Amino acid sequence: MADATFLDSTELVLNMGPQHPSTHGVLRVILKLDGEKVLGADCVIGYLHRGVEKIGENRTYQMFAPYVDRMDYVASVSNGLGYCLAVEKLLNVEAPPRAQAVRVILTELNRIASHLLWLGTHALDIGAMTPVFYCLREREYALNIFEKYCGARLTTHAFRIGGLQYETYDGFEEDCRAFCDMFLPRVDEYEELLTGNRIWIDRLRNVGILNIEDCKAFGVTGPVLRAAGAKWDLRKAQPYSGYEQYDFEIPIGENGDTYDRYLVRMEEMRQACRIIRQAVDKLPSGPIMGKVPKVMKPPVGEAYVSIEAPKGELGYFIVSDGSTQPYRLRVRPPSFVNLQALDRMCRGGLVADVVAIIGTLDIVLGEIDR
Repeated sequence: MADATFLDSTELVLNMGPQHPSTHGVLRVILKLDGEKVLGADCVIGYLHRGVEKIGENRTYQMFAPYVDRMDYVASVSNGLGYCLAVEKLLNVEAPPRAQAVRVILTELNRIASHLLWLGTHALDIGAMTPVFYCLREREYALNIFEKYCGARLTTHAFRIGGLQYETYDGFEEDCRAFCDMFLPRVDEYEELLTGNRIWIDRLRNVGILNIEDCKAFGVTGPVLRAAGAKWDLRKAQPYSGYEQYDFEIPIGENGDTYDRYLVRMEEMRQACRIIRQAVDKLPSGPIMGKVPKVMKPPVGEAYVSIEAPKGELGYFIVSDGSTQPYRLRVRPPSFVNLQALDRMCRGGLVADVVAIIGTLDIVLGEIDR
């Protein structure tokens, strides 16, 4: 953003946040305005910084596992999966097939729960109140399954290094099927409310455009990248946890605008249901934990594992020095990387568009500040 000395009498610097209902957390955006037109946007972060990576370097591998749930607290199951896969790669172990299938089911349920919170709050930002009640209603059904499985609803610590700690409860498969049967018609309801709504289209179409070249330059991933037309999904490109055995589509957009990002996420929820049904129907029997030592001392080396979290590529880089604690632990969070593109997306738009663009990025500040 240009220095304040370059401002002329018609330009204004405005602070949006950090305590603001449309910043989806403690995010401060310094807007440079010419009337209602945005000339630049500077993000100020760090209000929620907790030093998660440094905590990880001072805890054993098992002790640190619950901490990752608190980063993207809307998609804590995905956080746990990425971390477990990274440590398992260091240990050269693999979770048994049953554990992998349960991981896929819970992770896709979590993807739906995350997208539902995004849709409800995004619509509320734009001015539509009804969808947030509908989305939170359906999200409760997914959280109920998490609660029955491991006792937690939000910071769901569902996995353990090497597999699962808990076997599925009686009726788990029936609950998952019932959720999918209930949920798919509800997605159609959301679309009836929004997709063809004239106000919704006017507020989202041709707003916050980010093309493929810009996405690559900023390192943007997830639905934001796919909305620009890139068919890139780590579940297909670099399959993990047995995703290669499931049949599903990668929804992509054409224009890379806020409306396309909305459509991509809507279709992703349908595809998540499709994966859940397949995983439940062929859920294998067998053990839920692989052979891992009680005292974990991975051999000297390093590992990087990334997964397709609801918001994009979530990666864990771990360096082992042969002790019970990581020598270095680094997280590559999608919200943090995607937020870089906010300035590019906002330039030339209006102040009201900034609200829509922050909503369409689907950021969580717990993951950005860590």
